[in-house]
Amino acid sequence: MARPQAKRTQAPVGVARKKRRARRSAASVPGVREKLIIPSARRRIRSEAPGHGAGVCPVSVWLPSQGSLGQEDGRSGAEKTGKILTEFLRFYEDQYGVALFNSMRHEIEGTGAPQAQLLWRKVPLDERIIFSGNLFQYQEDSKKWRNRFSLVPHNYGLVLYENKVAYERQVPPRAVINSAGYKILTSLDQYLELVGNSLPGTTSKSGTAPVLKCPTQFPLILWHPSVRHYYFCMMTEAEQDKWQAVLQDCVRHCNNGIPEDSKVEGPAFTDAIRMYRQSKELYGTWEMLCGNELQILSNLVMEELGPELKAELAPRLKGKPQERQRQWIQISDTVYRMVYEQAKARLEAVLSKLQLARPAMEAVIRTDMDQIITSKEHLASKIRASILPKAEVCVRNHVQPYIPSILEALMVPTSQGFTEVRDVFFKEVTDMNLNVINEGGIDKLGEYMEKLSQLAYHPLKMQSCYEKMEPLRLDGLQQRFDVSSTSVFKQRAQILMREQMDNAVYTFETLLHQELGKGPTKEELCKSIQRILERVLKSLLCPGRSSWQKYDYDSSTVRKRFFREALLQITIPFLLKKLAPTCKSELSRFQELIFEDFARFILVENTYEEVVLQTVMKDILQAVKEAAVQRKHNLYRDSVVMHNSDPNLHLLAEGLPIDWGEEYSGSSDSGGDPGSPGIPEAATLSEKRRRAKQVVSVVQDEEVGLPFEAVPEPLPPASADSITELRGLLARDLQAESPPLAGPLLNGAPAQESTQPGAAPEAASPPASPLRQLPPGKASDLEPPKPSDQETGEQVSGPGGRPPIHTTTEDGAGVQTEF
Repeated sequence: MARPQAKRTQAPVGVARKKRRARRSAASVPGVREKLIIPSARRRIRSEAPGHGAGVCPVSVWLPSQGSLGQEDGRSGAEKTGKILTEFLRFYEDQYGVALFNSMRHEIEGTGAPQAQLLWRKVPLDERIIFSGNLFQYQEDSKKWRNRFSLVPHNYGLVLYENKVAYERQVPPRAVINSAGYKILTSLDQYLELVGNSLPGTTSKSGTAPVLKCPTQFPLILWHPSVRHYYFCMMTEAEQDKWQAVLQDCVRHCNNGIPEDSKVEGPAFTDAIRMYRQSKELYGTWEMLCGNELQILSNLVMEELGPELKAELAPRLKGKPQERQRQWIQISDTVYRMVYEQAKARLEAVLSKLQLARPAMEAVIRTDMDQIITSKEHLASKIRASILPKAEVCVRNHVQPYIPSILEALMVPTSQGFTEVRDVFFKEVTDMNLNVINEGGIDKLGEYMEKLSQLAYHPLKMQSCYEKMEPLRLDGLQQRFDVSSTSVFKQRAQILMREQMDNAVYTFETLLHQELGKGPTKEELCKSIQRILERVLKSLLCPGRSSWQKYDYDSSTVRKRFFREALLQITIPFLLKKLAPTCKSELSRFQELIFEDFARFILVENTYEEVVLQTVMKDILQAVKEAAVQRKHNLYRDSVVMHNSDPNLHLLAEGLPIDWGEEYSGSSDSGGDPGSPGIPEAATLSEKRRRAKQVVSVVQDEEVGLPFEAVPEPLPPASADSITELRGLLARDLQAESPPLAGPLLNGAPAQESTQPGAAPEAASPPASPLRQLPPGKASDLEPPKPSDQETGEQVSGPGGRPPIHTTTEDGAGVQTEF
């Protein structure tokens, strides 16, 4: 008897079709294959990283191994990357010896730079939180918008948490974004234009679906030419403006990633970048010289590898224009991260080798310093005799006529920005003095001074200063001198403005702290504040002019140095490019003039550039001097030198840093918070000190409460699959009423929140956020995650506590997959 066969159930037609479509997509779409192979890629990288050697690593896992992209593409990319890194590191090793010699020579000889009139803060903004608040982030995998609690610590890495409760419970963040190299876009049209230009032939036609849909009219997009993009949206235009100021501050800080106190490694690296690009006949400013050394090196590789990869792979991408754009962004992001890993291993190996050789090099320099200087001067004289006539003709015909125009274009916005710095400082100190008169005198002084001490790092209050640089244009000159973008000069001037503001504030703090030691009364304190403000301005300003026509001596020195550096940065690459056809071929014959023992410290190329620089430097100095004599932009003449104008001021800088919250909060209303009368005085002081560590709180108008912060954290929308549902969710948030405030606000943030259902009791919970009250003794324990700035893009911490952060991506379910 035959056994009856079990009936075979057939899946519905719709389900079967979806499964077949998913299998086809997994075989052909790079984004899907990428998710499947990345875990193994990470393991292979870890196991093979020490043996990179000439640069060959398992780059076949960069790209999908099936479909249009295969193993040969990966091997070809690995060889090209290794070749680029090998060539660059040869330049870096050469420049290291030159930078070491220049650094030691500078230490011995020194320079007669003008003495600064203001004090400077040695440890600025240590362990502070710049900003915190909520925003909506678009998740590319799930294609949903999620509400994220975000904060910006003192190192300017944007940290994204699931929600505020997760932050309060010290749950590891979802992501930490290093924004070096990113652009802040405020409209989808700007973003679609950049995305369309990044991949030829993928420009969407009018009326077609865009890459993403924004549920509000106020998006904020972080765009990068090589790595993944980030999409945020806000509820109002005011929020968008404030978040844009905060994120732009992050970009500005992260772009300035090479420490200025690095006297050897930093100059050697930037000179090697310049020499390498000039060897490829790439002169002029480079917009992607931003971030730390590894980010810049990765950008350098992608500058050469990216176009080749695009030309080879773009024709093989399938789907609609929007889908091909998504695929290309994923591919570029994956390649960039693999390049970063490979560059990191190679650069660390070279640095280790140079560090081992450094003691011997320093011994040679100390022993033979005079002989090395004499040999270099002899070489420079021979090169000068050979190229000087050609260089002078080139300067006279192609550079000198344009220097006044360039200087004028730089001086107008820069001087306006530094004037605004002075005005903002004056206004803030004056407002503080009025508050002292009207609201409690010395009892409130610690709170006011904590806020004033952080003024230079307040992105919203400093925005009016930074905006003065936005009109900077080099119309007609930008193309002539091959200046790719003026953003390099804008950001440099803005950083100098921030430093100048912080120096003025710190000088005021130091003088006021000294005055408080005399125990002044309320009336005497107000007079002292006004007198100290005038003293700081006199240290800043030029004597002999009327009060509102006095200008900052330190500002004049800083601006003149900035103008000289900017003019050199614009003209020197242009001159080198003009002289290269006739002069560069003659340099090889000068190599025989260098002794073999000194060959690591004297390079013909560097000496040649110094000769060219000296040729144009006299014209630049003359132009800046004439501008100072005319007083058109209130620059000091070089003959005006203020040495030791206030010697007692610099003696005060030798003391310990001032903690206003620690020293002066104890004299405030010791009654505790109205909403929590049972909290002991120590807890109140701890809370006030913790609040003072935040420069800016949430994005919030003074008149209107922020819906994201006024109500308990909304649960993630489980079914908000469409834009309509999300808009409904946002509308409900906007209609929510703010609960009454139980205590003083932290720069506009509610000090007490509604209890989250299911949350652990406050006594048993970990230290809370700076926006909540903390249990006694917990304020000092809470420390924001310190995002590593070693990588552009997203980083997250592993499970348990806050260990080192690794690069991750999020799938549709929110699970993080390591690269």
